[in-house]
Order: sequence, then structure tokens, then C-alpha cells
Amino acid sequence: MAISFYNTLGKTKEPFQALVPGQVRMYNCGPTVYSYAHLGNFASFILPDLLRRYLEYSGLQVLQIMNITDVGHLTDDDQADARGEDKLEKKAREEKKNPWEIARFYEDAFHEDRRILNLTPAHHYPRATEHIVEMIEIIQELLSKGLAYEAGDQVYFEIDRFPKYGLLSGNPVEELIAGKRIEEDPQKHNPLDFCLWKKDPWHIMQWDSPWGRGFPGWHIECSAMSRKYLGRVFDLHTGGEDNIFPHHECEIAQSSGGDDTICSRYWLHRRHILVDGKKMSKSLGNFYTIRDLIAKGFCGAEIRFGLLGAHYRSQYNFTFAGLGAIRESLRRLREFWRNMDGLPSSREDEAKAEVQALEARAGAADREFRAALDDDLNISAGLAEVFNFVRDAYKLAKTSPGGRVAREQLLSWDRVLGVVEHSLKPPPAGLGPLEASGPPLALAEGTLLEAGIEEWLKKRDQARQAKNFKEADRIRDLLKEKGIVIKDTPQGTKWFRNP
Repeated sequence: MAISFYNTLGKTKEPFQALVPGQVRMYNCGPTVYSYAHLGNFASFILPDLLRRYLEYSGLQVLQIMNITDVGHLTDDDQADARGEDKLEKKAREEKKNPWEIARFYEDAFHEDRRILNLTPAHHYPRATEHIVEMIEIIQELLSKGLAYEAGDQVYFEIDRFPKYGLLSGNPVEELIAGKRIEEDPQKHNPLDFCLWKKDPWHIMQWDSPWGRGFPGWHIECSAMSRKYLGRVFDLHTGGEDNIFPHHECEIAQSSGGDDTICSRYWLHRRHILVDGKKMSKSLGNFYTIRDLIAKGFCGAEIRFGLLGAHYRSQYNFTFAGLGAIRESLRRLREFWRNMDGLPSSREDEAKAEVQALEARAGAADREFRAALDDDLNISAGLAEVFNFVRDAYKLAKTSPGGRVAREQLLSWDRVLGVVEHSLKPPPAGLGPLEASGPPLALAEGTLLEAGIEEWLKKRDQARQAKNFKEADRIRDLLKEKGIVIKDTPQGTKWFRNP
């Protein structure tokens, strides 16, 4: 079965074919670094991560570019106030810093959160502020072709010169005009003409240009950076559904160069998420960053699994009860991973029938997993097959050779899921020493190391051998409080983290 995606551009599911066989070029709208990225932001960032992981799982090479918007992104409706103050400058004023300091601080925070969620690093994270020259070059090209014009202190793109404007959003220009809410510039040729370059003496972040000192419009940034790193036409473009209009619609128009060229052949958009059935909002008290959820006791793998498990075109409703269920599902995978490593030893030839049965079951499960994700990244169906395999492997695997087959299959899928191995790693911080006598636990930056856990398991085994079961139970309970669950097996004591 060929991979297919729902293409927002054509409003239908289409077979995916890369421009260059075996190689995929992908551009993803990244964060605007004026604040901590919230749960909804990372829902849209999980989409390209899953997309890239699955394309690579399918044997394709992927070049991934995710931009960092650190200038020119205005607040509500592209017009915050009479001065057009953007989000970065507003935050800079509130925190009594300059916009560059704000941008770098929250860019670093984004990368920290990205690592917590185990997002595969993009090949480049170009910053808008470092590509002003490329933006100016595109604006000059548009002016020279009569696709843009100067009006007062602005340079605008003239949408009437691009007949396909509205194709992505599926709205006729007349409807877009009727739905437009911001105050219009009377110098515009068309109310929907959008700004490419702005001049405002009140704006802090400014650069020299042929039209005077100013700063770029929001949309031109992505056109400049995608063209520099991926060329005029590339394979895939992703973003949240709020990017469809006006951002991606304008990006297509200004990237066209005056002909019918569409810069990206496939457009995938993640739907908004709800929180407790409502739109996420600070005023409703349901606005969460990744750090908020970590502070509430959830780990990055659980948050990732929650955002991953819902199909990107479905309406995902985040609740803490739902995240608790995700925690349990992840615990089942983690426990399966450890249990398959604790099976009795056996020679390969003695377990031959068992291994063959597991290999056959794993092969069939992987074909179903691939078929699900080939169908527009249907991760829900893919995960259902993962858990079906876990159920059947428990029945089939009796010895260590069979357990190895089961573990290898789960590890293979985890190249796409990115949750099992990630959940087995020590949490970033927050675990202190156990309240007990004896040698201190091995600690590094507040994290309980595996060496420390093994030390306490050894002390517990000694207590059990001495029939001091009260002390053994006490150590077990103390470890459990730190998220370490232990299990006594014929092969010895096993442990796993249950964040």
C-alpha cells in the first residue's frame, strides 16, 4: 500500500510521491518565541515528528526544516494597537528586556521542552532575524514583477495578481474579505493585500532595506527560509489549522513568483486541541505548558503519548483523566519490555518453534502497523495493532529467545512512537534521596541513578534473606514513592520506572 496523506490543498487524500525518489523535503511552521510553547503548539509540532519518523521508518530520507519566528509576528489579527506592537516587543516591555533577549530565552525553552517530549531534532532551525537579506530579495522580485507595491510606509502583496489566492483555505476572495476583522489601510488596492515590509519608528527590531529602515511582515519569513533550505518547490508543509489562513495562504501567493507554482506539493494541518471540552485559554484556567504538566507529576513520554495517540485531523480533547489512562497504557508497554527480558534462558534451537511463531506474528503485526500509518498517519489503528501484538506475545513468548523477538519488534515500532525507550530514561529532575539509614543513594542533579536503585535492591534482597520482611517492605515502599516499581521473579528482582 502506498503512503497517502490528506492534502489541505486538494481537500482530498492523495498518494504521496516525493519530487526526488527516496528523498523528502519538509518545512514545518515552528514556534513564535515570545513565551513558553503551550500544549496546543506542541500538538502541531508532534505532527511533523511523527511524519518524519514514519517516512524514515519506511526507508525514505527526510530533510526537515522548522523555523523560529523571532520578529514580525503581530498579535491579534496582525494589529495589536496603533503602533502594531508585536508579541516579542510586548513581552520585552513586560519583562524589561530587549526583544532579542526574550527571543533567545524562549527559543532555548522551546528546545528544552522539545527534548522532554523526545521530538527528533530538525536538520535546521533557521531564525527569521538571520534571513532578512533573503526576505528582501523575494520582496524585490515581487516588486519587479508587479506583484507587490509600495503604499505609504508599507510594501504590500497584491492578491488580485495571484488568481489562486484562497485555494488552500477553500474560500472565495469575496468571503475572505467579508470575514476580515482588522481595520483596513485605505492605501491598499484590495482589503486582503498583505504586508511584506513595514516601517514604524516605534518598532525596536529594524533593518535597512531599499524601502527604508523597517521590519518584515510575518508571512514573508517562511517563504524566504523554505526557499533557501528546500528550493522553490518542496514536498511537505505542516502547521496548525490556524495557519491555513492567512499565513499559509499568503505564503503560497508570495512564493509563487507570479506563475502557478505552489511552493509545497502536500499541506498537512493539525486540528486544534480542546482542554476539558473547551478552547484552551488562560482566562478559563485550562491553559497548560509542558512545564505545567511536568510540575503536576507527568513525564514527557506520557505527554508525548497523549498528543501522539489522536489522529492529527481529529479533535483531541485533553483531560487529566485521559492523561492518566495514557500513563497506564505506557506502563503496559514498559512492563512488557522488561518482562520479555526476564524470561527463562534457553538455547535458540530449543526455542525454534517459539521464535518462528513470534517472528510470524511480529511480521503480520508490522504489516498492519504500516498499513495504518500509510493511510494518512492513522496512528490510532497503528497503536491498536501494537497492543494486539503485546497481548499475543505474552501467550507465545516463554523463553529468552522468544522474548528477544518480541522486544526487538517493540523497539522497531518505537522508532516511530518515541515513547518506550524515552520513558525508561531517568526523569530530568525531582528525585531526592530516600529517607533511610545507610549509604546515600547515587545522585546527579537530583536524579536517582540506576546504580543507586540497584544498591537499594541489593539491601532489600539482603533483608529478605535475613527474613527481615518489614525492612524489605519498607525499602519497596520508599522506592515506589520515587516512581520505582519492583517485581520479584524467578530470575531475580526486576525494576522499572513508573513516573
